[in-house]
Amino acid sequence: MTARQPRTALLVAAVLVLAAALLVSGRTRADAVPASAGTARLAALAEDVTAADGHRYDARDHTGRTMDAAQLAQAGDGTYLAVYHTLLDDGRFHAAVATSTDLLHWQRRHDFGPGTHQASLAHDGRGGYVLAYEKDPRNHIAVRAYAGLRALLHGRAHRAYDAPRTLSRCAEGTPAVTAVRGDTIELTGHYRAGCDTDRQLRATLTGFRTWHAEPDRRLDWALTAWGNGGNLGDRAPVELAGRRVLLVEGQGRREDFGSWRVYAYDPAGGRADRLAPRTHGGSRAFANPSATLLTDPRGRPALLVSLFLPREGAAPGESGQLIYWREL
Repeated sequence: MTARQPRTALLVAAVLVLAAALLVSGRTRADAVPASAGTARLAALAEDVTAADGHRYDARDHTGRTMDAAQLAQAGDGTYLAVYHTLLDDGRFHAAVATSTDLLHWQRRHDFGPGTHQASLAHDGRGGYVLAYEKDPRNHIAVRAYAGLRALLHGRAHRAYDAPRTLSRCAEGTPAVTAVRGDTIELTGHYRAGCDTDRQLRATLTGFRTWHAEPDRRLDWALTAWGNGGNLGDRAPVELAGRRVLLVEGQGRREDFGSWRVYAYDPAGGRADRLAPRTHGGSRAFANPSATLLTDPRGRPALLVSLFLPREGAAPGESGQLIYWREL
């Protein structure tokens, strides 16, 4: 028995080395192969900010308010819309809507009040708009409906719903309106799991009366597989190469704002690709992502991307809201 021990130990060691090599090889292949044609297309268009057809760092509205976590859309008449939030002197976040004709200069049109933030805007398919945002105190998701552009820009909602917290007793928020199908609104968001760490949810609101939310563990798994041990937060859908893709944020380490990164997630396959945006100064941290297809100021189809660059990982002059677009 003692004579066979060294041989057995060598055999076990060889098996472990081979297994480790196969594991590393498998991971390398998995990381190298895009999750889908849609995530590959998103990476090709969104990763190089220096090659963008237009861009603006530290985006602000005409009064100087920062346009943090901006999410953009385009009205039927071609006007560009942005919903965003700003931390004001009252110590509260204020969500607002602004308009632009060139994607670079923005005029604030309405402030939705203190305690509103992380706003998301979507067309309702009938000439109106659905707006969702996180609202405090008792952080929860609020949804508002507007009959048309004029009503939105004046803050005159004709339907309103404040969702109950059903997944966390502490916080649910960062909503994104992903679809409006008649009287049913589909959303995604986060919930504070165990009142400790933000995790992903999906929800439906029917008739502005019935709310149902559930964890999106598949998306959680895709992001934690990349080593994200902190919060999993904001996200936005876009369709590229015939595939629906989510642009989503993940935090490597809790309380470390410099560890925020962005990912392209394929809902059909359940996998995510990590994106590595290249800015002019070499910023490293990116959060609150959104993407949308629109017609750019030159009248050409384009993908617009919006990212918040935390100062902890931003190059000089690049912190704050970044807006940029690439023509298709």
